[in-house]
Amino acid sequence: MEIGYMKRALELAEYGMGKTNPNPFVGAVIVKEGRIIGEGWHERYGQAHAEVNAIRDAEANAISKAEASVEGATVYVNLEPCYHTGKTPPCTELLIRKGVSHVVIGALDPNPLVAGKGVERLREVGIKVTIGVLEQDCKKCNEVFYHYMETRQPFVVLKAAMSLDGKIAAPSGESKWITEEAARRDVQRLRNRYSAIMVGIETVIKDDPELTCRLEGGRNPQRIILDSNLRIPLESRVLKDPQKNASMIVCTERASRSKAKELEAMGAKLLRCGSRNEQIDLVDLMEKLGGLSIDSILLEGGARVNDSAFSQGIIRKMIFYIAPKIIGGEHSKTVVGGDGIKSLDQAYPLIVESMEQVGSDMKITAYQKVPLAMKRISKEEEKNIVYGND
Repeated sequence: MEIGYMKRALELAEYGMGKTNPNPFVGAVIVKEGRIIGEGWHERYGQAHAEVNAIRDAEANAISKAEASVEGATVYVNLEPCYHTGKTPPCTELLIRKGVSHVVIGALDPNPLVAGKGVERLREVGIKVTIGVLEQDCKKCNEVFYHYMETRQPFVVLKAAMSLDGKIAAPSGESKWITEEAARRDVQRLRNRYSAIMVGIETVIKDDPELTCRLEGGRNPQRIILDSNLRIPLESRVLKDPQKNASMIVCTERASRSKAKELEAMGAKLLRCGSRNEQIDLVDLMEKLGGLSIDSILLEGGARVNDSAFSQGIIRKMIFYIAPKIIGGEHSKTVVGGDGIKSLDQAYPLIVESMEQVGSDMKITAYQKVPLAMKRISKEEEKNIVYGND
């Protein structure tokens, strides 16, 4: 039954999607005498953790005071209970006070403030601890959190919609819509899941998108526009409604100071980065965004931006929606532009994780085999960082 209870904890953890960043997704299940008496998940950043909510659930649903007690119960949680005090007290101490007898953990917390300390504390007072139930599934659930803890940089997911022959637009430039409605709905789920959405200035000028999440109850991601020379039109829709969702415009030092002031007066955030081959240095940008607690980015760039992202090594994961149609045309744009590789041994190696049908389209999820720009932070740097999981 351990696996079944952990699967349930993972299902509960996903309910926190779009609400807990930069904290992880965590679910907890409390079992006593062979039945579930409480469930909970981390519902929102800064609020009660999964273990707290599961205990509250057990106590609220009990018919009698005796049934409300979690003393002697087993708690299943997909991520190690926190050991430190942040925005909330440590969950380890709550579990100890409530007298649970056994804690089953899917995966250890990579946060240096926890990292095994929660397990040590529980065992110190005699609570049985089991580690590693569905460990890979639990780590996959929190792949963004693990990446962010290890690198202090956003987890970048490239999303692209294309025809079967790899085209993202017709020869005329028309691109709406290559995929069908089901695939486009699935993209809204991605926008809700990741902290930010990033596009290049050409996409803004050509399509004038809103870059919002149209999922019912969803959260709008932070909008990031790559615009080296601040060419963005002031009437662009991404500059509207700054109080609720201010866009971040990323430029280089050579960008116009007067245009920058105009944009800031409209409520936009300006972020200047270094340049590389007359384009924005994306590695520098990732380091800056990580420092702003942006843990993940959905990259919906065009061919040129995608080429820069691949060549500068910032992409970790890819999600391709492939429509069963042929566009053709020598000059029709493909997912990745630029000059391309010089020989096949320079191709970017990918690991395909899954292929599934979404409506009439195919969805392929893959990972970059060797992410080039993953920078691991030093022990000295760790001392000056306040991490999530609070």
